[in-house]
Amino acid sequence: MGKIAKNLGLYLVLIVLVVSLVNVFLSPNGGTKQPDVVPYSDFVKAVDAGLVRKVTIDEVGIKGVAKDGREFRTYSLNNGELAQRLADKGVEVEVMPPQRTPWWANLMSSLFPTLILIGAWIFILYNMQGGGSKVMSFAKSKAKLFLDNRPKVTFTDVAGCDEAKEELKEVVEFLKDPGRFARLGAKVPRGVLLLGAPGTGKTLLARAVAGEADVPFFSISGSDFVEMFVGVGAARVRDLFEQARRYQPCIIFIDEIDAVGRHRGAGLGGGHDEREQTLNQLLVEMDGFEAGSGIILIAATNRPDILDPALLRPGRFDRHIVVDRPDVNGRLAILKVHVRDKRLDDTVNLDVIARRTPGFVGADLANLVNEAALLAGRRGKDVLSMAEFEEAIDRVIAGPERKSRVISKKEREIIAYHESGHALVAKMLPGCDPVHKISIIPRGHKALGYTLQLPEEDRFLISKEELLQRISVLLGGRVAESIVFGDVTTGAQNDLERATQLARQMVTEFGMSEKLGPVTLGRKQHEVFLGKDIVEDRNYSEEVAFAIDQEVRRIVDQCYDKAREILETNRAKLESVARLLLEREVIEAEELEELLNGGPSFSQRGDVAPQGEAEVDVPGSLPSPEMEPA
Repeated sequence: MGKIAKNLGLYLVLIVLVVSLVNVFLSPNGGTKQPDVVPYSDFVKAVDAGLVRKVTIDEVGIKGVAKDGREFRTYSLNNGELAQRLADKGVEVEVMPPQRTPWWANLMSSLFPTLILIGAWIFILYNMQGGGSKVMSFAKSKAKLFLDNRPKVTFTDVAGCDEAKEELKEVVEFLKDPGRFARLGAKVPRGVLLLGAPGTGKTLLARAVAGEADVPFFSISGSDFVEMFVGVGAARVRDLFEQARRYQPCIIFIDEIDAVGRHRGAGLGGGHDEREQTLNQLLVEMDGFEAGSGIILIAATNRPDILDPALLRPGRFDRHIVVDRPDVNGRLAILKVHVRDKRLDDTVNLDVIARRTPGFVGADLANLVNEAALLAGRRGKDVLSMAEFEEAIDRVIAGPERKSRVISKKEREIIAYHESGHALVAKMLPGCDPVHKISIIPRGHKALGYTLQLPEEDRFLISKEELLQRISVLLGGRVAESIVFGDVTTGAQNDLERATQLARQMVTEFGMSEKLGPVTLGRKQHEVFLGKDIVEDRNYSEEVAFAIDQEVRRIVDQCYDKAREILETNRAKLESVARLLLEREVIEAEELEELLNGGPSFSQRGDVAPQGEAEVDVPGSLPSPEMEPA
């Protein structure tokens, strides 16, 4: 607590003590023993009996002294007969004039509650703002200014987004040598908007720009502008740009700008909404940049679809840079950055890890390397091996192993056949992603088993035939249960949901239905205020809706029949895979290939791993909880 807060507390204590002393000393006979209080009727009887020697009457009451020296006090209404009665008995009567309280005491007693409230209010404001000099600093910007302590991150620390780095290098070159562009009449973008999925490195790129440009760097979050007090957000925007003008050339970085940059007119309160006032002020400040100004605004968001159009137009955010998910080469470069300070043994192959992690962003890969390091430390190792990376991929994708989960023998058998059905259909259909691992070890929250397919390369286009094959693979588990046990379980819930959704997308979004033709059916209504799609507008008739349902059912039935045909034809292989899976709990790609090609059984080779302790080779494709509890 600061010095002013300590002094304020001391002043409050002193005020309480002074007022208490005033009340004590201003009271009659303050601090002395008060006489006994007797009823007025007893007092009158004592007067009539001649037992009272002296009486003192004041504005408070009557104080008397008995003939035996005992003092007493009583209270009465105005009684004119009392004076005559006292005179008849020869009692000495003394009348005291009214006592007046000093004016300063009256003033103190009246102002004391107000002073207490004011002091408490100042004390609370001081603590809220973090210092006595900030009591009234609501309108001050909360942006952090980095001068000599600028981020040490450079472009060499950022990997996997080479195109975005090239775009931002122009910004750095302008800040270092603005005259080179001015001679050519070129105008550097005033604002740069970084777009991309969470974890792709947008904030890291902005820090790298600050480290490379070697200029003052203001960093603030979009949520730091808006407070409960009206007008504070707009005032903070003004203050931020005033500070930036004093330090130009400089960089202003606003992270998660969608907190204040959402589409206007969609919030509660109409145009008087506090967030909208903040956005209006931000638009004005961006327009108010002087020609040749050295202020560059960089903002990051993963929701560009909900930003206000006025914020995205040329002249404000001129350049939109997409920081996309890295491809296999980008993932390899990111892994090299994160393992620079790690000790690896000769078994670690970063190329394999990059190929096994499609869809991973930079944050996922950083978490993957950290998980591998934690596993190595838990196992008492001094270096990281490939086994730790494989286990870390498995933990990131499907969650940690649930060794404590007790599964009955009957359910383990159902799970084994279910996963074997997925794997066998995927192996028999040409063009499917290769099966990399089958497991019946419970992981995560719901997954009782899973089949992982590893794409051979990053894919951007998927054909109709490949989509049908994916649906067949999803239905392979349900088909295997039906063939082997003559009954089905709830384990295929997620499979059916995904297969139905994929079939519906083929009909309504991809135009892959021969009956309905190459059209898009349904239009999603976008609610800007909520920031997500909440309803789908049916722009088609009931007959077309019925036709859509029929087509979806036809596609699912067609793929179901295809999966059943494959599994019935290869029933012996299904049994072999399921038995091996029950024995080992985990089957790798090489083991599955050898088994299906008629190789010797693993139990005959004598290298069966203990249940739950098999070393696994974990791919990077995202699994689904193939078996879920009912």
